[in-house]
Amino acid sequence: MALSVVTPMFNEREAVDHFVARLRPVLDGLAVPYEVVAVDDGSSDATVARLLQLRADWPQLRVVALRRNVGHQTALRAGLRAARGEHVVSIDADLQDPPEVIGEMLAKARAEQVDVVYGVRSDRSTDTVFKRRTAGVYYWMMKRLVGPWVSDQAGDFRLMSRAVVDVLNDLPEPRPVYRLVVPSLGFSSAEVGYVREDRVAGKTKYPLSKMIKLTFDSITGFSAAPLKIATWVGLLSFVLCLVLIITALGAWSVGTTVPGWTSLYIAVLLLGGIQLICVGMLGEYIGRIYAATQGRPAFLVSFDTDQQEPAGFAVADPLPDDPADRLQREHETIS
Repeated sequence: MALSVVTPMFNEREAVDHFVARLRPVLDGLAVPYEVVAVDDGSSDATVARLLQLRADWPQLRVVALRRNVGHQTALRAGLRAARGEHVVSIDADLQDPPEVIGEMLAKARAEQVDVVYGVRSDRSTDTVFKRRTAGVYYWMMKRLVGPWVSDQAGDFRLMSRAVVDVLNDLPEPRPVYRLVVPSLGFSSAEVGYVREDRVAGKTKYPLSKMIKLTFDSITGFSAAPLKIATWVGLLSFVLCLVLIITALGAWSVGTTVPGWTSLYIAVLLLGGIQLICVGMLGEYIGRIYAATQGRPAFLVSFDTDQQEPAGFAVADPLPDDPADRLQREHETIS
């Protein structure tokens, strides 16, 4: 198997047909043995049903269905474990990352003998201003907390060699953030620029809540900086308390102490808030340690069409047909 294309999917029924229509001609044109590993992340719509229908006409399509929704990065992890290609490409199904770039990635990896080829967004004008600003803040923060090797505009669209994938699969990390893990490994790399497109159909699977969660996972998974910040904040609050104590003693010594609730109220709120923030930071790290010591599997596979055919799985298409096609079928039935 020369190439594996891994694509996590969550409620992407509206985008599946568009995705396959653009991806298949690209892969067929490469003239190399390939597979497409579509990982269903516990979708509640008919994503799996449609994938199984498409697989009947496209034997290179492999469907790996997870038992429940585990998140984009963990679904990607499941796909990397299932992939068998000498090179593995990860790409989302929303077509914001164009499949046509895969051929250029593979050619660059072979010509320059590099292990990783990153898809770099040279134009993000299709994203909202809020999306671009928050992404800019995220990568700015990651560069300073994780390291300068983090690319500003590289997400999860990349090509990796088998050596890189094997290392990723051996990592014991329960919740890896691959856009930070892959560059931190230090493998030789190159970049391919592309224009980020609009989502072809459906809704974004990365709302603000998941973006915040990704940021927390990125920070706590790659840096102890929040703990150091908590230490410095604690020292600062201690110095502030010393100043307040000295001020209070000085006022008491000259007999000018006046009962006042304002200063006490502000001091209690300030110190209480700082303490809660520091405890919360500690809790994030302790929670990750606790999850790691439990040793529970990050995901469970319901079925993999490469190993077994799903028995009794409904493959009905819930989307309405095109009216012209429906009338044509009715006419043929009557005839």
